[in-house]
Amino acid sequence: MLTVNALAAATSVLVPLQCEFYALEGLSQLMRTIDAVKAGLNGALSMQGIVLTMFDSRNKLSAMVANDVRDHFGELVYNTVVPRNVRVSEAPSFGQPVLIYDLKCPGSQAYAALAAELLRQEAKAA
Repeated sequence: MLTVNALAAATSVLVPLQCEFYALEGLSQLMRTIDAVKAGLNGALSMQGIVLTMFDSRNKLSAMVANDVRDHFGELVYNTVVPRNVRVSEAPSFGQPVLIYDLKCPGSQAYAALAAELLRQEAKAA
C-alpha cells in the first residue's frame, strides 16, 4: 500500500536494481505496479531510470543481469553502475551516508557519478 501511495504522488520513478537474479523478478512486478498506477491513479507517472547496484565484476551473474536489463530497457538504464562495496554496507551502521563515511571508496565515487549523470539528464530535459 505504501508503494502504491508513493507512486500515486510521484512524478517519476528511479529504480535501484541489484545485479541478482531475483531482483529481475522484483523489477517485473514493480513495472506491473507502475503500469497499474499510471492507468488508474497517476497518468503522469514516468520511469526516470534504472540504476544497477551491487555489481560484482568477479561474478558472471552480475554481468548477465546488467546485459539483460540494458537489452530490455535500453536508454532507461543509467551508465553509472554502483559496485558491491563493503564501505557502502558499513555506513548505515555508523549512522552516516556513504559519502560522509568514506568519500573515496568505489561505492561513494559511483554514487557521486550517478548524481552527476542525473543532473545532466535533468538539464537536458529542461
